[in-house]
Amino acid sequence: MASGGDGYGEPPAGDHLQTVYRFWLVGHQLAHGAAPWKDPYSFQPLVPPETVLAGWPFGLLYWPLGALFGPVVAWNLLLLGTIVAAGVVTYAWLRALGLGDWPAAIGGLAFAVAPYRLDQSASGHLLGWAALFIPLALLGVERARVASTPGRAHAWGALTATALASISLSGQLHLALGAIPFVLAYALVRRRRIPLLWTAAGCIAAAAVGLVVRYTLIAGSTEDQGRSLADVRKFQAEWPDLVNRWHRPGSEEFVYFGWLTPVLAVAGLVLLWRRRTGLAVLLGLGAVLPILLSLGTNLPTYSALWHALPPLRFPRVPERFMPIADLALAALLAFAAAEAIRRAGRRGTAVAAALLVLVALDLGAEPVSATAADPANAAYAALSGPGRILELPLFDPGIHYGSVYDYYELQARRERPQGYNTLAPKRAYTFAFTFNRISCGIWLPSDAAALARLGVSHILLHGGVYRQAGDRSAWFAWTGLEEAGWRPLAQGGAVTLFGPGSSSAPPAPPEPSRDEPVFCQGWRDGQTTELQAPFWLHGAGPFTLALSAEQPIHVALSVDGHVAYDEQVDGESVAHLDFRENGWHAVLLDASSPGLGLDYVG
Repeated sequence: MASGGDGYGEPPAGDHLQTVYRFWLVGHQLAHGAAPWKDPYSFQPLVPPETVLAGWPFGLLYWPLGALFGPVVAWNLLLLGTIVAAGVVTYAWLRALGLGDWPAAIGGLAFAVAPYRLDQSASGHLLGWAALFIPLALLGVERARVASTPGRAHAWGALTATALASISLSGQLHLALGAIPFVLAYALVRRRRIPLLWTAAGCIAAAAVGLVVRYTLIAGSTEDQGRSLADVRKFQAEWPDLVNRWHRPGSEEFVYFGWLTPVLAVAGLVLLWRRRTGLAVLLGLGAVLPILLSLGTNLPTYSALWHALPPLRFPRVPERFMPIADLALAALLAFAAAEAIRRAGRRGTAVAAALLVLVALDLGAEPVSATAADPANAAYAALSGPGRILELPLFDPGIHYGSVYDYYELQARRERPQGYNTLAPKRAYTFAFTFNRISCGIWLPSDAAALARLGVSHILLHGGVYRQAGDRSAWFAWTGLEEAGWRPLAQGGAVTLFGPGSSSAPPAPPEPSRDEPVFCQGWRDGQTTELQAPFWLHGAGPFTLALSAEQPIHVALSVDGHVAYDEQVDGESVAHLDFRENGWHAVLLDASSPGLGLDYVG
C-alpha cells in the first residue's frame, strides 16, 4: 500500500521504497554487529558509508516483521499500525483533556485519516508517521499534570521528551521546527512544573539533534547553503489546493483538510475560547499558521520569514508543518462534537455516530492505494561473483527514481556508486553528473577503465524506470552497452542484467522515433539542468539548433568526439550541425552553467 502509479513492470518510484530500504538497514546492520544508522551499500566506493536517519524507531519494528513476512507485508502492517496508533494516541490525549469517549473518538479519527498526514505516510515520507509523536508528547504533558506521585509524573514527562526527540531522530527536522514551539507552548499553557521541565528537555534534545545534522550531514552535502525560494515555489501549495480533495496522491501540494471539518473546528474554537482561552489561542494558531505557511511564496510574508529565520532556508516543502494543523483541527473538532452531543441529550449517541460518519466521509480522500511490488526479480537473482553493480538509468542522488534501486538492494546486497539521498556528499553528485550519459548510450574511451576502477562487474538496465522517468533513451543505453563490451545475461521483467562479453541479441527496448531528437538526462522542458546534457539526432542533416541563455553561458557541442560548435551564448544564438552519414548521432553538450535553452528547428 502506497501512492499507486504505474511502474511499467517494476515498483513505481517513490519515497516508500527508500523508507523500506532504510527500515531494512536497521535490522541488517544490527544483525551484523554494525551501526544501524550507516548505509554500507550506497555511493560505494566514492564516499565512506553514509549516516542515514529514518531508522528510529520504526526500523526496529520492521526488523522482526520483515524477517517473518517479507518487505511488502511488513510495510503494510506498519503503515496500518501507524494509522491506528495516531488515532488511539490522539483519542487518549483528548480524553486526558476531559472530553468524553465519543468526542475523543471523533477527534482521534480526524487525525488518523487526515488526508495530508495519511498521504505523506503512504508515499513513504516519515513525516506522516512521526506526526503521531506530537499527540504522544501532549498526552505525556496531560498525564504528568495529574499523576498521583512525582515518580509517575516524571515517567510521563520523560515520554514527552522522548516523543519530541524522536521527531528529530527520525529525520523529520522540518516537522520538529514546528513541533518544538507548539508542544513547549502547550506545556506553558497547561502550567505544571514537572511536565514543563521535561518538555523543555525534549525540546533541547530535538534541537540538538537538528544542529548535529545541520553541521555534519548537511554541511558536507550540496544543500549546505540551504534551499532557494525557487525550490519552495516548485513544491508550495496553491490556494485551490486547500479545498481540493481530488488532488493527485503522492503530491506535496495535497493539503486538503476537509470541508465540514474546518467548519466544526471554528465552532469548537468559539466554544473553547469561552472556557479555556489559552488553549483556544494555541490550537487556533496551530491550525491556521501551518496552513498559511503551506502556501509558501503565495503569501508575501513567507519570503520575509525565509530571510529572517535561517532554519526555514533548508526545507524546500513548506507544507511539512501541516500535521500540526491536522492535530489542532482534530482537537477543535472534538470540542465542537462534545457540545453537540451534550445538547442532544438522550439523542447524543445518535448525534455522535452521525458526526463520526460525516467526519470520515469529509476526510475520505483515499490517498492510499495498491502499489506494485517486485519481490523476487530474476535479473537480480542471477547476480553471481564479486563486484559492485551499476543501475541504469543513472540519476543524481536527489532524484526519487533512485528509490527503485534502493528497493532492489534488499534482493541483492551489492555496493553501488549511486543511491538516493538528497544529503549525499558532493562527490556522489559529481559521479552522477559525469557518467549519466551512459544511461543514454554515450560512452567515452575512458569510461570502461573508470568503471573497472570502481569495481563495477555488472550493470542492470531498468526499462520500467526509463518509462517512469519519461526517458526515451533505453534503446540507446542497450546498444551502447553492447558496443562497450557488455552482454545481456538475464531478464527479470523490465530489468536486464548485463555482464562483460560480446552479444548480438536485439535490444529489448524499442527504437525511438527517428523524426525528433531524443533528449537524455540533463534536460527538462527544453533547458539544461546539468553542465553536461547529451541528446541524439537521426539523419545526415543539416540541423539547426536555436540556443538561448538569460546570462552568458559557454557552450560546446561535440559529435563523435569532434567539437562542432564552441561559442558563448548570451541571449540567442544558432548552431548548425552536419553529419557525413545517415543514422543516429550522439551530440554531447557541455555548458559552463545550467539553464541553456534549446529549440530544435530541424
